[in-house]
Amino acid sequence: MKWLGYIGLMVSLGFCTQSVLAGIEVGGTRVIYDGTQKEAELSVSNSDKTTPYLIQSWVEHFVGGSGERVPFLVTPPLFRLDAQQENMLRVVRVGGLLPEDRESVFYMNIKSIPATQESTTNQLQIAVKTQIKLFYRPAALKQLNAGEAYKQLTFSRRGGQLRVSNPTPFHVSFYSVKVGDAVIDQPTMVAPLSTQEWSLPASAGQVVTWQAITDFGGISPSVQGAL
Repeated sequence: MKWLGYIGLMVSLGFCTQSVLAGIEVGGTRVIYDGTQKEAELSVSNSDKTTPYLIQSWVEHFVGGSGERVPFLVTPPLFRLDAQQENMLRVVRVGGLLPEDRESVFYMNIKSIPATQESTTNQLQIAVKTQIKLFYRPAALKQLNAGEAYKQLTFSRRGGQLRVSNPTPFHVSFYSVKVGDAVIDQPTMVAPLSTQEWSLPASAGQVVTWQAITDFGGISPSVQGAL
């Protein structure tokens, strides 16, 4: 009977989690901050029919442990979002020294906390945090085509490693990377003017195929290159 109780609790947790996740919808998988503009925007909507949420938003460094102040703030940083309503988050730059010859990347966080109702019974409240990348694109890069950056990547084999070189000033986020039939697990992203390496199976072929994630969260056409 104890196991039945545990199973019932897990099912209840699953339903609560799905409900919370379904309630708040973020209007993008990434934020591109155009350096020629005063701010960037991101919509947040509450699709729940009855439950209001408390929304908290902030920007943090992409690499943890940095003692520098984050040069962006989100407004409003904390607000109530009623059922079936939408609000716009605005990201504003507040100083900071950032490179002007390449993109910089940060994390934007949106935490949603459902409202609780008065009750004599215990209630389970789950806060869900959504974390997406925030790319700051300097004004000096305005004339360049960020959408073509993934085509300029070059790949090479170094022993048991696959190396990708990014000669562009833009971050390239990968959707997939394959060498022959060998799939690179979670290739993530290569930073501007830098390289990234992954372990490569010995049986991998000589042709690499890759796809990138676009500014709008879509998937690019595939590109092939020889090692």
